[in-house]
Amino acid sequence: MSSVLLKVSGEVDQPSEWTFEQLRDIGGEHQITDVSQYDVKRAGGAVKLAGLLGLVGAKPSASYLGLHSSADNFHASIPLEPVRDRAFLIYQVNDQPLDASAGGPLRFFVPDHAACHTDEIDECANVKFVDHIELTAEK
Repeated sequence: MSSVLLKVSGEVDQPSEWTFEQLRDIGGEHQITDVSQYDVKRAGGAVKLAGLLGLVGAKPSASYLGLHSSADNFHASIPLEPVRDRAFLIYQVNDQPLDASAGGPLRFFVPDHAACHTDEIDECANVKFVDHIELTAEK
């Protein structure tokens, strides 16, 4: 059995844990098969943040997105609305799980982050080693 790559918790109807296979099996409408179309420096496949949030049932009270990485003890909280429909989580390259050397298990990425119009997001537009997303009502 595969290990859990991502945990989603907080202000959601269904707190969930996702393996590589489960992320890969999320419907095509929520997938990005080639992230290089958004940034030529990036490679791999990703799941759209909006799609993932729809699957776990993000509550209306969810105003902030917490990004957590146990690999380097990183934690950040950013406003959810500016990134909800723009961000994605890169989880694979060449049909294999994203290696830690490339920022795995997941790399949170916001293309054109300047369009979000907030400095908080500029700092968190490319977060490596993400393994937990937590939705919260407050920062």
